[in-house]
Amino acid sequence: MPWWSWIIIWIALIALSLLFMLFLGWRIWRGVSATARTFNDVSAEREAYWEQSLERAKVEHVTEPRSVVPGSAIFATPEEMKDDYLAAKEERRFARLQRRVARRKERGQLQSLRDIEALQDVG
Repeated sequence: MPWWSWIIIWIALIALSLLFMLFLGWRIWRGVSATARTFNDVSAEREAYWEQSLERAKVEHVTEPRSVVPGSAIFATPEEMKDDYLAAKEERRFARLQRRVARRKERGQLQSLRDIEALQDVG
């Protein structure tokens, strides 16, 4: 082999290695940019979900408001206090039920038959 063939071989090897390095750099850049896009999309989804969960956290009272005046427990009978306690407990239970049904509906999950029957009994 003549001496200049070694020069051509080395130039070809260096050129191929540079092309391979450019190819790897391009793949890394595409991977990083795809990861950044995914991160931005997930951040936007989480922000929207957080805002929706804050709106859902505001519970609207379905039953009529109780007429409990602060300090009225002193003069109330134990039966009245027990009735107030049970009414508030039922109101909290129903609010949890509504939040659970709304959350499952939003996520596309199956509803519990117990929850559906409880909502139909009230409605």
